[in-house]
Amino acid sequence: MTPNTPPLRHGLRENLDQVIHQLIQVMLVGLAIGMTRTVVPALAESEFGLARGSFLLLTSFVVVFGLVKAVMNFVAGSWSERIGRKRVLLWGWVAALPIPVMIWAAPDWNWIVAATVLLGINQGLCWSMTQTAKLDITRAEERGLTMGLNEFSGYVGVALAGILTAYAAEWLGARTGLLLFGLAVVLSGLLLTVIGVRDTRAWARAESAAHKAAPPANLPRYPQGLPASPTTAQVFAVMSWRDPRLFAISQAGLVEKFVDALVWALFPVFLAGRGAGLTEVGWIVGTYGFVWGGSQLVTGRLSDRVGRFWPNVLGMWICGAGVAMVVLGQGVAWWSVSAGITGLGMALLYPNLSAAVADITPPEWRGSAIGIYRFWRDLGYAIGALGLGLAASLTGAAEAAFWFVALSMFVSGGLLFWLSEETHPRLNPAKPSETLDA
Repeated sequence: MTPNTPPLRHGLRENLDQVIHQLIQVMLVGLAIGMTRTVVPALAESEFGLARGSFLLLTSFVVVFGLVKAVMNFVAGSWSERIGRKRVLLWGWVAALPIPVMIWAAPDWNWIVAATVLLGINQGLCWSMTQTAKLDITRAEERGLTMGLNEFSGYVGVALAGILTAYAAEWLGARTGLLLFGLAVVLSGLLLTVIGVRDTRAWARAESAAHKAAPPANLPRYPQGLPASPTTAQVFAVMSWRDPRLFAISQAGLVEKFVDALVWALFPVFLAGRGAGLTEVGWIVGTYGFVWGGSQLVTGRLSDRVGRFWPNVLGMWICGAGVAMVVLGQGVAWWSVSAGITGLGMALLYPNLSAAVADITPPEWRGSAIGIYRFWRDLGYAIGALGLGLAASLTGAAEAAFWFVALSMFVSGGLLFWLSEETHPRLNPAKPSETLDA
């Protein structure tokens, strides 16, 4: 920063142009993954040659997606601190360019799995960067709202894509509809990144410098026993087992992705097998996404006032109850309500687990911490998809997968209740003996 350059200011309003750019980016990222949510699993048998009842093969593309995205989340956090947020975002969109063409040309299910590898790279790099960038440029007291806005935009994109591609498949055919929709999304993301997005590392550095010069009145309860600039291995250990709070948050993030794996891989198949049409499947699954996305405008801001702990714990349990409800009733209305309750639970927990990580990790290594949290969270796609695929295959019924996911959510929520604590620095500040570099 030169002497004539005005100091960087943090806040949603102060950086509104970049906040808007990043919200558009995350909506496009949501549209990219959402285009595979309805048409691909519902037409896996008729369009892509998958044998009926092949639950494990059906979930294979979600397993692959979860593994790849988890790894990319991990490296994205580290890369973003070395080469910048914008460049990582750009790489993510470049990786997505072949996806629509691969789905359009796919001779069998193996091509869908291969396209999902690229989708995992895209999602791991791009979604991570939209989240990290907005946390860089906003204030600590806005983190819940910031995460709510981010996830609202992304999951509205997921829901819209599921509905729009269902109609596109009916009007143009599955392959052509997905090709045109996918190319429009990916090219838009790439172009807008080049012309509109700024790198936000400077804001993170300014926040760190400001904290050192004048520590805030309510200092967060940062993990103890780490140097000011820990290694990636040290941050991984803290996030994964050394700090009970961050372990509890990470395992909750992992298990909540079981729900999304279920909705992605088996919910459309479950509904189609009970007579729902393709557009009805799109609207039911879309209800989950719309409630999830829309409610985060409220739940993220709510956590800035009441804290992260109870929204996270109650969100896990409400979400598990919604999943269980799906198999306890029949009909479009019942499934839509169940999907909405599931989405509400996700809205309570999803932005606020990430906000809790941001609360108690210093700005110097927050990008790495968020990347590692997202590594564990999105590994839940792979573990969850494998688990629900096994449950459905061993019993021969998709209902078993729903019970597997519901039980996992209740148990994980219990662990979060037991091991975690309030992370909001205003509600649970550090004690005088706890310092930033202790």
